Amino acid sequence: MNRKSVVAGILFAAVSIAPFGTRVTADEQTLYGYSAASSCAERHWEETFRAIPSPDNLRSYMQHLSARPHNVGSRYDKENAEWILAKFQEFGLDAHIEQFDVLFPTPKERVVELVDGGPKFVAKLQEPPVPQDLTSNQQNEQLPTYSAYSIDGDFTAPLVYVNYGVPEDYEQLERMGVSVKGAIVIARYFHSWRGIKPKVAAEHGAVGCIIYSDPHEDGYAQGDTFPSGAWRPKDGVQRGSVADMPVYPGDPLTPGVGATKNATRLNSGSRRMKSSWWSLAFCAMRQR
Repeated sequence: MNRKSVVAGILFAAVSIAPFGTRVTADEQTLYGYSAASSCAERHWEETFRAIPSPDNLRSYMQHLSARPHNVGSRYDKENAEWILAKFQEFGLDAHIEQFDVLFPTPKERVVELVDGGPKFVAKLQEPPVPQDLTSNQQNEQLPTYSAYSIDGDFTAPLVYVNYGVPEDYEQLERMGVSVKGAIVIARYFHSWRGIKPKVAAEHGAVGCIIYSDPHEDGYAQGDTFPSGAWRPKDGVQRGSVADMPVYPGDPLTPGVGATKNATRLNSGSRRMKSSWWSLAFCAMRQR
């Protein structure tokens, strides 16, 4: 899928680069690495730079950029890139858009269900809209609740709970005589990046991996949930990538080089996870 993009960091650099705290004046001691004269000039430019950021502008920019879902390759992603380009040029920057063609798989069908060992259970795989966020009802444009680069497949297997799904958890299971070979494992978020969990599961012979957001680490156990607070609500689901980022960061089909039009590409199956993977909300554990 084609992606038009620009580096957007400069737009917000005015917020993060300037140091905060007590302001200095030109008659204070010389700055390290500066002469007395250049210290005065440096402090002048720092004061000038601090006066540039406008909270009203930043609020307006963020509202514009987040007005519609804008995942890579989407229409609004392209519009955002063109809007940022126009802003950069308005600021006097020599800016342009570069195009990269990257692998970005999206699912056509998603089902997670319990078919044996109790009443049939079908997990909820849709985040409901919330009145406090007017963009949350744009569900026809939103990405589904999934994570990219999991393999395709239809797997039916025993379910094994693996705590956080990190190596020490599998060591504990081995001491208990529990094997995950040929099983689907279920792990909770935290204590590692999400992509590590299905990677380690596959290394131990699992055919699938489900990861859920446990309220103990990311929910009501920590404090008020959205919209009353900042913690994840019961229907909230993490989205992201499970590609082998520590080994092959960036586009998985063009490791080590930019994903330009004429770049040499790998087979699409060679850099994806070896187990199927799904992300669930805590609430998804309940009957649909």
